[in-house]
Amino acid sequence: MTPTFSFYAAVARDGFAIISGVVEARELKGLIQNLQRSELPRSRAGIRHAMRDDTIAAVAHDRRLLQFAQQVLGEGAVPFRATLFDKSPHSNWLVVWHQDTALPLRERRDTDGWGPWSVKDGLTYAHAPARALEQVLALRLHLDDSGSDNGPLRVLSATHTLGVLSDEELHDLSTRIAPVDCLVAAGGVVAMRPLIVHASSKSQSERPRRVLHIEYAAKAHFENELQLAVA
Repeated sequence: MTPTFSFYAAVARDGFAIISGVVEARELKGLIQNLQRSELPRSRAGIRHAMRDDTIAAVAHDRRLLQFAQQVLGEGAVPFRATLFDKSPHSNWLVVWHQDTALPLRERRDTDGWGPWSVKDGLTYAHAPARALEQVLALRLHLDDSGSDNGPLRVLSATHTLGVLSDEELHDLSTRIAPVDCLVAAGGVVAMRPLIVHASSKSQSERPRRVLHIEYAAKAHFENELQLAVA
């Protein structure tokens, strides 16, 4: 599927965009079957650091998804992290309003604006400054229909331009801006900037809501030789 100008305009203006019908039903069926056979460790919420799975890595490099990322980030765009979110009545949770600010890095290099630092599952993470996060785009491939009743992604439009926000600022925005529910049929994609303020509620449905969340960067390195780790 070839993205239209309106897609790029929406990402720039709103911080997110919804693209329908990117992946066909038969492809999704095969992907779901492969994910069910994956040997990667699962948590209650799904699979983290999923780029280690060959099937998921192949999806991240699929020409259709890569084209979306390249058109927003430039021809050098590369996938670096993937997460499978698997929300269902048996594994249900809510996520409060937040921004995605932590990036996986090959090693720690103390740099102005980066931190605090942490280690998760053997990988080094740092909360990144806005100048780095502005070079990142996430593509969320929906494996199931995401409706208003099964805990969809909710966003506060255009908040991606406000930089990294404090908890108080996040709360204030959530009281002043009407949220948008990202309702997407299976096979569709939500493109989103990591700095857009977003959340999700618990599912109220028997239907699953599985999403493959893949993150791309304009390049694999930042200042002071900070190198992204593949996760």
